[in-house]
Amino acid sequence: GISGDMTLAALLDAGVDLAALRGAIDSLGLPGVKLKVETVMKGAFRATYVKVLHPEQHAHRHYTDIVRILEQAGGLTDRQRETARKIFRAIGEAEAKVHGSTLEQIHFHEVGAIDSIVDIVGAAVGFDLLGVDDVVCSKIPTGRGYVRIDHGLCPVPTPGTAEILRGIPLVDVPIQAELTTPTGAAIVKT
Repeated sequence: GISGDMTLAALLDAGVDLAALRGAIDSLGLPGVKLKVETVMKGAFRATYVKVLHPEQHAHRHYTDIVRILEQAGGLTDRQRETARKIFRAIGEAEAKVHGSTLEQIHFHEVGAIDSIVDIVGAAVGFDLLGVDDVVCSKIPTGRGYVRIDHGLCPVPTPGTAEILRGIPLVDVPIQAELTTPTGAAIVKT
């Protein structure tokens, strides 16, 4: 599957400079945000684990709020800013569709949270720093079961994730978990 934090960890393993990534994230002006990066063992294999540490928050953000954060981030290049904006737009358009709303009216719940903003901006920065122009991936596993989100108990994939993944090849993996998050799906789509 794919999520924002998994993408950040993979980009760091692929050679993204952690100091440069932290500098770009610091430029977002989100108080108290820090990246925790550590090496862990998953089964018998070494892996990089990334967690976004931040103060508790209760605010929901609209697409225009996210765009404003991106525009004010002086540590982002135009390419990084545009890639992040496209990823957020993919999520916003999908959420607007499943909620019968518009991009301007929709507010981001989980994806508007600080950790998702950092994951998406970090992915955009990482792809840019590595000089990535195109990404090719396998069919996307979504997982099975249910997850609790702000709207209650939802099947996997959640409606927003399913909408983002429309037209993207999927594979059924019989694991009772959310293997692809909306953030991960939007990174793949973008």
